[in-house]
Amino acid sequence: MPCDIIPPMNRRPTEASLLARALALVLPAIAVLAAAGNAAALGIPFSTASGHVVQRQPGAGTCHARGSGLYATPDPHCTPGALNPAVRQASIDATICRAGWTATVRPPESITAREKLMSMDAYGDGARTSAYEYDHLVPLELGGAVNDPRNLWPEPDYPLRAGFYLNPKDRLERALNRLVCKRRMSLAAAQRLIAREWPTAFGAYG
Repeated sequence: MPCDIIPPMNRRPTEASLLARALALVLPAIAVLAAAGNAAALGIPFSTASGHVVQRQPGAGTCHARGSGLYATPDPHCTPGALNPAVRQASIDATICRAGWTATVRPPESITAREKLMSMDAYGDGARTSAYEYDHLVPLELGGAVNDPRNLWPEPDYPLRAGFYLNPKDRLERALNRLVCKRRMSLAAAQRLIAREWPTAFGAYG
């Protein structure tokens, strides 16, 4: 008895499957553009500069801090700030709001000690390294770039320190991190506040 011949299944893609494929290609690109647009709106670039490579610093004497002492701010041309693309509003619970996360991305001292000397040279700060903290302008706990010279500078610190202490900017960083993690302030707003004029933000939130 002859067998019935079953025609092959129609493998032509449907409109729905074509749309799904198109979205799978387009949505990641939209997310990248949205993130870039957010950084552009803030005036702060994203950076993936490695924390395990000594980064090139501005030339000697080319940077000039504004003000002096504990409330000095960096030269906006040398240190405008930079952001970590892994930290977004949607990812804060897995990054900056997770205990211990900053330790997983912080560059080792073997890298930052060398960068600090070059950065102090760029800012004309002399050779007394203990008087300065090599500081992330946008801190790691607010999604600052890990090891980009645009986000690190020799911040004047207390001349004498004993035990546990926090300088004013450190206190502001903790306060803003708490506000962001409690959803009382957006990540972008906190980044903007600390990058543009942190002493003013300290007066309101520190």
